[in-house]
Amino acid sequence: MTETDINIIPLNMEKEDVKVYNDFQDMTLIPDNLLRGIYAYGFETPSEIQKRGIMPIAEGRDVIAQAQSGTGKTGTFTIGSLCRVDPSLNQVQVLIIVPTHELAKQIHDVASGLGSYCKIKVHAARGKHPIREDIKAIQDGCQFLVGTPGRIYDLCHRGILKRDHIKVLIMDEADHMLEDKFQEQMMHILSMGFPKTTHVCLFSATWPPEIVKFTNGILQNPVRILIEKTSEVPLAGIKQYYVSLEQEEWKFETLCDVYSQLTINQCMIFCNKQSRADWLALKMKEANFTLECLHGGMNADERDKKMEDFRKGSCRVLITTDLVARGIDVQQVETVINFDVPMDKANYIHRIGRAARYGRKGVTINLVGPSEERQKTDIETYWHTKWDSLPNDLSTVGV
Repeated sequence: MTETDINIIPLNMEKEDVKVYNDFQDMTLIPDNLLRGIYAYGFETPSEIQKRGIMPIAEGRDVIAQAQSGTGKTGTFTIGSLCRVDPSLNQVQVLIIVPTHELAKQIHDVASGLGSYCKIKVHAARGKHPIREDIKAIQDGCQFLVGTPGRIYDLCHRGILKRDHIKVLIMDEADHMLEDKFQEQMMHILSMGFPKTTHVCLFSATWPPEIVKFTNGILQNPVRILIEKTSEVPLAGIKQYYVSLEQEEWKFETLCDVYSQLTINQCMIFCNKQSRADWLALKMKEANFTLECLHGGMNADERDKKMEDFRKGSCRVLITTDLVARGIDVQQVETVINFDVPMDKANYIHRIGRAARYGRKGVTINLVGPSEERQKTDIETYWHTKWDSLPNDLSTVGV
């Protein structure tokens, strides 16, 4: 899957003429100070999703977009929404809601970097952090607020977060936000009322059809930036392998054997449950592997510290759950190992998307126990892909 496979499709699924901007300087609604921040941050030319998505947000359009993690979607909605902020108005004007603390912090850091010359106040409001910090930031004139659903709901419910001046409401990983445990929270937030002038933008790497239908009641005449079904999975840069095991108990020894034979810069190992991740981390440490374990059962400061260590490269192996399967960008990650085959077919794409960032090559190795053969088949069928058997000579596996 390459960036050129991204297509613009309106609600009636017919072709729509959406202007493509090949240079940030051609996007006339980007203020000069923001343009300085874009180049200072290291962006040189816009990615395909940025060529199509920044200006509709800046123009005040509703947007629904599908783009694989690593193709620049965070930059798309961050730049587009920063264009809408009036620096002289000390009120929340952009609200971004995301499913995890880690993703909220990442977007906060990106927005702070891109808007460094704009004098825009950015804040991340996350659960398990003192709410008094969020209250103070809003009272001090925060203009760009990113947060998790529970904390944003709490701030709205307390009357702290006023919606009167919000121009852009963005949900990242929106398919996840509009299903399961998050949907009720999001519906409560939306029902609290936003100005008619607030525009809604939804971004994700995957869009199940039932969630797309649900968005029809949220969006008004949106620009849709979607990957067509025939090329829906951006897997061209990711080698996918599997090891079929006759006994579940063989997984640990297989993982150790595979890992010891690979030359890996940084690696993420996914488990389906927090207890499973803790168990695996303990077993690997006992086998003298250096690693960190991160999941939602840990306190906020511990999670932040582990994620920061991994980003900096001081930790090379991160055992985790689907907590960080979505949106998290660590560019040095080149290998993803699924110690457990994901139960959710969509999460497979999000997990392996941690490798092959921004067009780089990546490797995924799936350890398939006897009870997971059906999940393997379901994933391959659903995403029109095929896992290759891991070769005995692992020197051919490297990226």
